[in-house]
Amino acid sequence: MPKNIDKETALVEAILYMEGDPIDEGAIARYCGLSKEAVTAALDNLSERYTEAACGLELSRIGGGVCISVKRDYWDNLKERYGKKNEAKVSRAAMETLAIVAYSQPVTRAEIEKIRGVSADNMIRLLLEKGLVREAGKKDIPGRPVMYGTTKEFLKIFHLNSIADLPKLGESDIEKFELVG
Repeated sequence: MPKNIDKETALVEAILYMEGDPIDEGAIARYCGLSKEAVTAALDNLSERYTEAACGLELSRIGGGVCISVKRDYWDNLKERYGKKNEAKVSRAAMETLAIVAYSQPVTRAEIEKIRGVSADNMIRLLLEKGLVREAGKKDIPGRPVMYGTTKEFLKIFHLNSIADLPKLGESDIEKFELVG
């Protein structure tokens, strides 16, 4: 491996460490003055290095960006002490509401309530405060209700690169998320 790639890898690793949050490859290239190809090579090098059993870190692709995170194998032991405030336990009702938004987005409050069978005002407010959902526009129907979708923070907390990475629903689960009428 050329010596230059070692320096470039170290520079990219330092940027990822300093940023903390996921950052896209284009931004990394701008910050360190390297080409996108050099950044991609450095990320590949880091990813390979982090796969070693003696390493407790991994590269994660979250919300279209890259970040350094603790390997999933170790996170369960560490999350109680090092977890973020937003990862504080939320109620079952909030998780149900969040799941509906994640799998049905964009979705209105009324649609959430139709699926859940109860009022969703407080749960939506809580999820907005925690930064897990956001307003995703207005539905083009009378009254123009607000539609909700998930945020990058949601992707980050659940270690997802995109909504497409959500676990696939079984047939019985899909029926629960369908809106009839």
